[in-house]
Amino acid sequence: MTLNSDADFMDNIAEKIILKPVGYPLSGIFEDYPEIENPEVFECYAREQWEEHLARKGEYLFDRRMYPDFAYKIIDVDPPESVIGPYTTIIVMEDNNNVETSELNTDINFDDVIGQDNARKKCKLVEKFLENPDKFGKWAPRNILFYGPSGTGKTMLAKGLANKTDVPIITIKATELIGEYVGEGAKQIHQVYDRAENMAPCIIFIDELDAVALDRRYQELRGDVAEIVNALLTEMDGIIERKGVCTIGATNRKDTLDSAVSNRFEEEIEFVLPDENERLKIIETNIKTFPLPIKNVNISKIAKLTQGFSGRDIVEKVLKVSLHQTIIDDKEEVNGRYLEDTVSRLQKKNNSKTENRMYI
Repeated sequence: MTLNSDADFMDNIAEKIILKPVGYPLSGIFEDYPEIENPEVFECYAREQWEEHLARKGEYLFDRRMYPDFAYKIIDVDPPESVIGPYTTIIVMEDNNNVETSELNTDINFDDVIGQDNARKKCKLVEKFLENPDKFGKWAPRNILFYGPSGTGKTMLAKGLANKTDVPIITIKATELIGEYVGEGAKQIHQVYDRAENMAPCIIFIDELDAVALDRRYQELRGDVAEIVNALLTEMDGIIERKGVCTIGATNRKDTLDSAVSNRFEEEIEFVLPDENERLKIIETNIKTFPLPIKNVNISKIAKLTQGFSGRDIVEKVLKVSLHQTIIDDKEEVNGRYLEDTVSRLQKKNNSKTENRMYI
């Protein structure tokens, strides 16, 4: 877009524009992505093709030459709504951290996970691999699936495993891989594996896996999701060899995973709801950290009443809510009545949901 006069044009020249590479608007165009090796050369290239273009924050610029239709999002422009000129500074953000990932030398211990004896036993293999990846050769446990109800300790066990073996863990929420443009999430998958390989031995933990790997019968297949799954399959298949990298996927909905993805997992480890003794231990362990003393609390009774609750439900929806209600009521002690009332309300709420649920 050009302005009406030379004076208008000169008065509205952008001093600086910050861009972020986001990918292609359609699937199946290109496999590769532009990598900027020389920022000064790219800046000259960008100014030449986008000169006299009116730049607005939040809009997109599309490459028309080397990588046709590759999109860059305008993150900032100074002054606002100004025109790209022959001397505009153009900066492209590094996009290595587009996915919300965290590298953790976690303080969660393996023993912090109460119960899940079968899962802990099966994780012994992963533990031995991370301690000595070279020992396994081509027989390394590369892809492990954690599945089971929400709040049963899947994330905690993965972090505890990393802590026990003293290796870094990169955690990803699969929902954050889905971007605005096709190719963005796929590129991020490969970047995460590059990072993991550089830090190997390393765990990549992908939470909410079903968000991108849902069976096609349960979703409208979108181009960006398909590209993400293809990238993930490439990494899991070992086409690109990543020595010392173990992928752990987690889902609450194992039966809805796409078969192409679920078949890549060599081991599936089930997580189950805690039994009464485990619920008792969860309650005992956590109330010790209360900032207020407890009085007249029958812990065994609370453990019985919370049948069907996950560990996270007990901590977040029973113990925390009861403590907060005590503080709101200006009480100096947490009374057992608060805990029992909280459990009772939750049971009524859950029963109401079940009765009103519609089935097709």
